[in-house]
Amino acid sequence: MPLTLGSGRRHDRQILRLALPAFGALVAEPLFLLTDTVIVSRLPAPALGAVGVASTVLSLLVGLCVFLAYGTTAAVARQIGAGNTRQAMRQGVDGLWLAAGVGLVIIVVVWPLAPWLVHLIGAEGELARQAVTYLRISLLGVPAMLLVLAGTGVLRGMQDTRTPLLVSVGSFTLNAVLNVVFVLGLGWGVAGSAWGTVMAQSLAAAVYLALIFGRQRAPLRPDLAGIRAAGSAGIALVIRTACLQAVLLIAAGVATRMGEDQIAAHTIATRIWTLLALALDAIAIAGQAITGRALGAGDVAGTREATWRMVVWGIGSGVVLGLLVVVARPFVPAVFDANPFVTGELLDLLWTVAVLQPIAGVVFVLDGVLIGAGDQRYLAWAGVWTTLAYLPASLLVIVSGGGLVMLWMALGVWMVARMITLGLRAYGTRWLVIGA
Repeated sequence: MPLTLGSGRRHDRQILRLALPAFGALVAEPLFLLTDTVIVSRLPAPALGAVGVASTVLSLLVGLCVFLAYGTTAAVARQIGAGNTRQAMRQGVDGLWLAAGVGLVIIVVVWPLAPWLVHLIGAEGELARQAVTYLRISLLGVPAMLLVLAGTGVLRGMQDTRTPLLVSVGSFTLNAVLNVVFVLGLGWGVAGSAWGTVMAQSLAAAVYLALIFGRQRAPLRPDLAGIRAAGSAGIALVIRTACLQAVLLIAAGVATRMGEDQIAAHTIATRIWTLLALALDAIAIAGQAITGRALGAGDVAGTREATWRMVVWGIGSGVVLGLLVVVARPFVPAVFDANPFVTGELLDLLWTVAVLQPIAGVVFVLDGVLIGAGDQRYLAWAGVWTTLAYLPASLLVIVSGGGLVMLWMALGVWMVARMITLGLRAYGTRWLVIGA
């Protein structure tokens, strides 16, 4: 839908008000991992590879639970748009209780499976031993990580992205300090890096609980029916996220089998990709909140206008980030103290990372808009089909003996498939469902 100058500026102000603070909150988790990577890169091999392997498993586990943030944002925003503030807080609390329960289950189930999981990715010997150490300690922080996701979703749904920013900055600062002390000061190795992140995430979770139950005076008592409803609504988003994580897990497995230098370069490139992707996803977070509230209030025209404007922002931001990657490319290997072999692989990969940024901008924005609209079922099916599009491309890398650049080109095929499926849906009208 064409925009007038006035409506465009109005949407720009709304997008920026939500997206700029959301950027800081979104990049907190990859900054935790990026800090770990920079500090651990000072340790003897295979410490960096071990953190990469363990973080892949951890990211898979936590990533599958991202519905706690996304689903809660959309549900709370719809209720806010419809004027039902009390029901909005009730749904937010249901999400918090669900997060705590899921986190405890993950610890119980995954702890004994840790050696098998890192072996599944391809780690052996000392690489596997250190990866298991990092993973098991990090598991203790999973309930806190999930509470942070749910708490962030509550505040975003209330159109508040500034508070999550402040919490994220504090958590990141504490994480960096603790990692330096534990890893470089006390010499705890990869275990120290994991403990630093666990402690930082635990403090962040405590802050969210204090804000929601204290400042917002939300009801503390769990509502079993509401918790079950929140879990049921999140199933489609779990499927969608599982497809995304499966693609990244396959890529990590292929890179691990290429060799230690390749998995180290892939780990660094993935950290940078994740940081850039979540920077773009800041606009998508604005999309979740804006779309949920607008549809809750019955404003279809405003939803259309805001969607188009956010797509424009996504493309522009992707171009800017791609150019920044090109400019920073010669200096990145030194930041991670990469050896000459890792440096060569990494420098080649960063060209691909840069080229994919504008595509990523469109994908993340439309994904956020459809999540905000509650279009989870379509997102689940789209995730399945785009994963099926990726599998032949990744298989070709293995069969042909291709390197990391070819592997990341396969990831590019996946991103283009996502852009097509999400774009076709957004162009239609079936996702524009109004009301609470």
